[in-house]
Amino acid sequence: MPEKPKKSFRLDIDQERCKGCQLCIEFCPKSVLELSVELNKKGTPFSSVMRQEDCIGCRACTRMCPDTCIELYELEPVTA
Repeated sequence: MPEKPKKSFRLDIDQERCKGCQLCIEFCPKSVLELSVELNKKGTPFSSVMRQEDCIGCRACTRMCPDTCIELYELEPVTA
């Protein structure tokens, strides 16, 4: 029986809307996100995707973000 392809996801964070509250970072079970050392136009560090390949699509980050700065997309499986 062929193995089911592993689901993969892409996170997009609107860096300019992010206020750096770190709720998404705190609640991510896979530590996909980190606070950036860079600043956005408001002078605030923002959440940044650091380990995209570890994302399991649980949506904890999107649910916790008070400013809805995070979008999660399920990617089509790549077949060889």
